[in-house]
Amino acid sequence: MSVAVENRAELSQELSDFIEAWRDTPGNLIMVLHKTQEEYGYVAEPVAREVARRLGVPEAQVFGVLTFYNYFNLEPPGKYRVAVCMGTACYLKGGGGILEDLSEYLNAPVNGVTEDMQFSLQAVRCIGCCGLAPAVLLDGEVVGKLTKEKMRDTLKPYLKDGQEA
Repeated sequence: MSVAVENRAELSQELSDFIEAWRDTPGNLIMVLHKTQEEYGYVAEPVAREVARRLGVPEAQVFGVLTFYNYFNLEPPGKYRVAVCMGTACYLKGGGGILEDLSEYLNAPVNGVTEDMQFSLQAVRCIGCCGLAPAVLLDGEVVGKLTKEKMRDTLKPYLKDGQEA
């Protein structure tokens, strides 16, 4: 009978030290996952499993948090993140149409990444800018009072070689 050896992700010393510092603190999982995503840009499955092991929590708990909160990414993100607000005000003022148009324009699935890894396109619940509806976060910057045309114009500087998507 053979014994399987567990594959473990190697974590940076900085992340390892952070986990160690937070290990016995109540509510540590969210903080550790934020730090993990900050370091890697997303939380890969093997890394999530290693975080669970080091914190002494069930993997299901780690993956439950990762999949519940929209903030966390389980796949590598695009170079630029486009988060379309789908909160009530934005939705009622055309956020759904902006999202559909962006998906087509960028050739990216909603909550996915373009083939060239340039853009992540996400539908998010609310970005707290209801007075600017419809609005998006483009690489962390709010762009509001959008139309499809304004959104496309805003994206042009982010496109490779100034080409249309």
